[in-house]
Amino acid sequence: MKMKMVPSLSLFPRTLSVFPGNPRYSACTKSRAPWLLIRACSTSNSNYAGVALEESVNSTTTKVRLDTWISSRIDGISRARVQSTIKSGLVTVNGRIIDKVSHKLKSGDKVSCTISELQPLKAQPQDIPLDILYEDDHLLVVNKPPHMVVHPAPGNATGTLVNAILHHCCLPVASFPIMEIPSDEDDVSQGEISSYSADDTYLEPSFSGLTEASIRPGIVHRLDKGTSGLLVVAKDEHSHAHLSEQFKQRTVQRVYISLTCGVPFPALGRVNIPISRDLNNRIRMAAVVGSGKCGKTRHAASRFRVIEILAGGGCALVEWRLETGRTHQIRAHAKYLGIPLLGDEVYGGTKSLALDRLQQKNSSNLPGKLLQLISNLERPCLHALTLGFMHPHTRKQVHFSCLPPVDFAEVLSVLRSVNTEKVSLKVILVWDF
Repeated sequence: MKMKMVPSLSLFPRTLSVFPGNPRYSACTKSRAPWLLIRACSTSNSNYAGVALEESVNSTTTKVRLDTWISSRIDGISRARVQSTIKSGLVTVNGRIIDKVSHKLKSGDKVSCTISELQPLKAQPQDIPLDILYEDDHLLVVNKPPHMVVHPAPGNATGTLVNAILHHCCLPVASFPIMEIPSDEDDVSQGEISSYSADDTYLEPSFSGLTEASIRPGIVHRLDKGTSGLLVVAKDEHSHAHLSEQFKQRTVQRVYISLTCGVPFPALGRVNIPISRDLNNRIRMAAVVGSGKCGKTRHAASRFRVIEILAGGGCALVEWRLETGRTHQIRAHAKYLGIPLLGDEVYGGTKSLALDRLQQKNSSNLPGKLLQLISNLERPCLHALTLGFMHPHTRKQVHFSCLPPVDFAEVLSVLRSVNTEKVSLKVILVWDF
């Protein structure tokens, strides 16, 4: 670890209510933007269709999901493809058709399956309300709500941000092959495809001859399904290329806020730990130290600082600034620091952990409303607060910000009612992990 001294930093406003005004395009014209179309492309014949598996489950100490087990037995195939196969009635367990992907297998079960045909996804325009902070002829800045998937994927072909954009811009139905695409905070511009999508589905390997722009209608970067906040969407190829280059050069200003289970120590620092696929859990990434058992690692660096210590130290309001944009980067780094995000069941921020830490710090003085709010959380408390970049046509710096949604704000408000302490950063020790 390296230690250094840093000067005082201004604190984030406690009320989370003071922001510079955002320009809004209140009278948006639904002009056509042909570049937003997802071009239909032919697929490769080598797509695992017809691959058969017939095998018995070996002795295991715990029951395992059917989709997970099949994915582990056929190398190179996605879980989304396996799930589609199961739902199509092409899997039997002990001679009985099972169409439930979460069916639990036990030792000795005999599984037979035949992988289904790979079908192209169709993105249809849908009249889904969009919270547009800014729009002109070249781009949109959207405040994505939690639980909305950015891009269509197997299991989430509708209700996505792309479906909403196609309708907003009056574009027709678009077809495209199933592809591997980046997710969460991953930048589409980085040229390296991730096997993780924001909604716990997996996308098939890319096909030759396809450009990234052909499968991502204006999407320059992504947020996880559960993450709320700001996204920029390009309307033309020039804007997409220019914005992508800014993400690649890391000149885009991105600030996230989160609620964490516990308080990081020290209160300000930089996590410089590579991220890799967690081989024990395909839907999770892991911060990897050294050369342990892991998949391909990617450089990842995050800066964090504590804004407020909440409920006597049971939780904290933490700001994150990304130096890189990796899949699940904040969530994996928060887990590495021992302060998983509140509500992040995948990375350890379980409701039981949150309640345990809150009760340890506050005895039995927790309001019933707080316990109820935490119990009802269905996503990590992570919000993309601010976004700044150079406009691809005017070449002027633009900056946008938006308040967190109701679920995040309510939990924060009740935590503050228990106890809150602003963090003074006049002079603080900073560790480079």
